Amino acid sequence: MSAHQRTLFQSWGRRDQSKTSAKPGVNTRHEETEQTETAAPDEDEDDDDVMLVAVYEAERSLQAAPELGFDPSAGRVWIYPINYPLREYQLRISEAALLQNTLVCLPTGLGKTFIASVLMYNFYRWFPSGKIVFMAPTKPLVAQQIQACHGVMGIPQEHMAELTGSTAAQQRRELWRSKRVFFLTPQVMVNDLSRNSCPAAHVRCVVIDEAHKATGNHAYCQVIRELSNQTQQFRVLALSATPGGDVKAVQQVISNLLISHIELRSEDSPDVQTHVHQRSLEKIVVPPGETLAQYQTRYLQVLEKFTSRLAQMRLLNQRDLRSFTKYQIILAREQFRRNPPPHIQVQLHSPVCCK
Repeated sequence: MSAHQRTLFQSWGRRDQSKTSAKPGVNTRHEETEQTETAAPDEDEDDDDVMLVAVYEAERSLQAAPELGFDPSAGRVWIYPINYPLREYQLRISEAALLQNTLVCLPTGLGKTFIASVLMYNFYRWFPSGKIVFMAPTKPLVAQQIQACHGVMGIPQEHMAELTGSTAAQQRRELWRSKRVFFLTPQVMVNDLSRNSCPAAHVRCVVIDEAHKATGNHAYCQVIRELSNQTQQFRVLALSATPGGDVKAVQQVISNLLISHIELRSEDSPDVQTHVHQRSLEKIVVPPGETLAQYQTRYLQVLEKFTSRLAQMRLLNQRDLRSFTKYQIILAREQFRRNPPPHIQVQLHSPVCCK
C-alpha cells in the first residue's frame, strides 16, 4: 500500500476541505443561515455549492462502502481506551498508525501491544466484514497477544481465532470464513494464502510483531507481497524494539512491509522518560548439567585436534580451548591470509582440466 493511501472517511474529509477551502463546515453554515433572516445572494450560492459537494461525497462513500466493507457512520470517529492511564506518546502513535503504514520502534515494556490493540479495534469497527490479522514469529507470542488485545480493547473472544500449523486445513478455512480477528504465525498465513483459505481481499489490517525479521524472503515479506497482489486496501502496523542493526537492514524492513511512516522512541525520549522505571540487573550464572558437560567434553576433544596443529605452526596461541571464541579464530585466519608467516609454504594448486 502506497504512502498516500488513507481511510475512506479521511479521504472524504480531505476532498471536502480542498473543495470548500476557507468556508465553514456544512452543518455550521446551515445553522448560521437558519439564525439569520436575511442572507446575501452570494452566501446562498456558496451554501448551495457546499451542500452539493457534501451530497456528492456522501453518495460516493456509500457506493464504495459495500465494496470495501466500510461503515461510514463508524468511520466518523476513532476510539481510544480510557481504562488505562493516558500516555501521550501512545495516543500520538495510535493516531498516526490509523492513517499511515507505520513502523513503531519502542523499547520493550512501553506498550507496543497496546497501540496494536487500539488500531485493530478501530479497523474492527470501521470494516464490519473485514479481517484483522496479528502475526507473531512464535506460537507462545501468538497466544500471549490474544490475551493482551482482549484485555485492552475488549474485542469479543468469539470473534477471535488462533491459527496454528496443528489446526486442520479445513478447520482453518472455516475459521477464516466465520471469524474476524486472527492471531497466527507468518508461516501459517503464507500457507493459507497459497491455498486460498485466507480471503486476502477482505484483510483490512495487518499487525506484525518483531518486524525486524522482515528481511530477505522471510515469511513476513511473503505475506505482504501476496496481500498486495490481491488488494491495496489494508493497513500495516509493524512493531519492533530494535528495527535493524544498520541502515540497510532498516530500509529492507521499510520496503518489504510498505512502511510510509516511522514512530521512533528511546528510553531518553522526553515523552517516554516519565514512564521508564529504574531497573536493577542481577547476573546469575547457572552451571551446565551433567549431560551438557559430557557433550562439551566431547566437543572440545574434536576441536583440540585442529587447534593443536594450528598452535604447533604458531598460527594460534596455545590457550584454554574453553576460552576460544569464533571471533578470535576468524581474526587469526584473516591475519594469516594478509601476511602468511615465512616458515609456512602456501601451496597454490592450478585447476586440472579434463579433456
